[in-house]
Amino acid sequence: MEVAQQKTVLYDKKGEMHYDIVSAFIKSIRGSDPNAAVYYLARMIEGGEEVKFIARRLVILAAEDIGNANPTALVMATSAFQAVSFIGYPESRIILAQCVTYLASSPKSNASYNAINEAQAEVGRTGDLPVPMALRNAPTQWMKTEGFGKGYQYAHDHPGNFISSEFLPAAIAGTKFYDPGNNPREEELRKQLRGKWKEKYGY
Repeated sequence: MEVAQQKTVLYDKKGEMHYDIVSAFIKSIRGSDPNAAVYYLARMIEGGEEVKFIARRLVILAAEDIGNANPTALVMATSAFQAVSFIGYPESRIILAQCVTYLASSPKSNASYNAINEAQAEVGRTGDLPVPMALRNAPTQWMKTEGFGKGYQYAHDHPGNFISSEFLPAAIAGTKFYDPGNNPREEELRKQLRGKWKEKYGY
């Protein structure tokens, strides 16, 4: 009973220790150290942390810190969340350990995270810019008459399933939000984007 009470005091889910451990856990995975990551995972498990709380953090981290450097990371984290949701403790510790060590060992990229931050900041600066007429939906004859959808080119009708069109509103045409990270997978994405867009976005 004394040991149990001591653990509760040391790992108060609403206290400073809780946030310190969670912070160290996330930063260890982000820092590609599976040993430290699984240690802090053990600290949370021994402290009685809710299994879904841990799993949710892993899903977020997979998208924020790994992203397109290894798209399987998000699949792994989501599967882990689903698995622990119906498994529970004590077996969930094994599922979490597999996911944590995988994510920590994975290449990292926050390029997608940066992209949505930049895009939201642009929306905040420029507001509700008009969508180019060629990209607008035209479900009625009146809309078609008014030019909605006029000039749109279906990418699949062109070689390589690509056509060099402008998809952004005119006021921010050519703005780059997604800058692929420095890792093998995203370098391949960069190469593909450069091949399509040439010098437009500076890929």
